[in-house]
Amino acid sequence: MIQAFAFYLFATLMIASGAITILARNPVHSVLWLILAFFNAAGLMVLAGAEFIAMLLVIVYVGAVAVLFLFVVMMLDIDFAELRAGFINNFPLGFVLAVVLLAELVLGVGAYRAGSLPLGVADGAGAATAGLSNTAAIGALLYSRYLFLFEAAGVILLVAMIGAIVLTHRQRSGVRGQNISKQVARRPEDATINVQPEVGKGVQL
Repeated sequence: MIQAFAFYLFATLMIASGAITILARNPVHSVLWLILAFFNAAGLMVLAGAEFIAMLLVIVYVGAVAVLFLFVVMMLDIDFAELRAGFINNFPLGFVLAVVLLAELVLGVGAYRAGSLPLGVADGAGAATAGLSNTAAIGALLYSRYLFLFEAAGVILLVAMIGAIVLTHRQRSGVRGQNISKQVARRPEDATINVQPEVGKGVQL
């Protein structure tokens, strides 16, 4: 009984907060409602027994992505009148995209009811080991059967990060670059100077 009540509570709050995220006029309020939707989705994952996915939603999406969105929105000087004007100008294109997505959903539901495609049968090799939690089962699969794929994904992300740094790094006149060896060799006594300025004279830089 309590499980069904919690499910309907989390599901209702998640759908409502997701709808308000789209309909809110203030971008800051939209991000806050998005965070609430993430928390309720995490609650649903806990009910489904996927506590690892729930922690990912809270730590990654709420703790990093949503907070980053919130900081960016709050730091930008947003002109709401211009934002509404842009929404009105792009409304025809958005309406066309919405119709296309709705048609795809209707087509997908119709194709599913007509008969699903024959897929492969699971061999049970990826099934969770008895007695292990959801997190331990995912870790066992990642570091055993999918170890090389997991490491390859890490290498690809590392190469992408280095490539982004190389592509965006450029030499500009008037901007001094860092001298790492000079910074490391700097002594504490060379970094600070104790002065006793006179009253009303200020500090000479």
